[in-house]
Amino acid sequence: MHFLYTFSKSRLSWLLLFAFVVFFEGCALFFQHAMKLDPCVMCIYERVAMMGVGFAALLGMIAPQNAVIRWSGLAAWGYTAYKGLELAQEHVGYQFNPSPFATCDLFVTFPDWAPLNKWVPWMFEASGDCSKVVWEFLGQSMPQWLVIIFAANLAALALIVIAQFLGTKKD
Repeated sequence: MHFLYTFSKSRLSWLLLFAFVVFFEGCALFFQHAMKLDPCVMCIYERVAMMGVGFAALLGMIAPQNAVIRWSGLAAWGYTAYKGLELAQEHVGYQFNPSPFATCDLFVTFPDWAPLNKWVPWMFEASGDCSKVVWEFLGQSMPQWLVIIFAANLAALALIVIAQFLGTKKD
């Protein structure tokens, strides 16, 4: 635990988290623009949740030695990864338990003060169908992979949070 505690206080740890987000956001844009897979409303919301993890990484990177900054980054990471997991699980439900009573919205809805789909439509506008499985890898659809990715984020976060309490003592 001491290693994780020390590592969480380094900029490298937060940079790695940020690199992870850049990689997955790059994959999303590759799927959208190179493979021509139209993102659905849930895909866009999951994308925003992933960007929230990136924001948390940038926050933690500011001053990881400072406990307030580090804990703020950890809290933001936890909140956005949890929201992403909820969204991905809901999306999996749309794909594998279709119902005319449970469907995703037709259009993305952002707050009036941040209409991301108007500001950056090539990244935040949705035109796909949430219930269609348009891509699979190792038998898992894209939202199923996002469930795994967000759950792995929460597992890593849990270890790092535990290390904040136990890591101050040498193993």
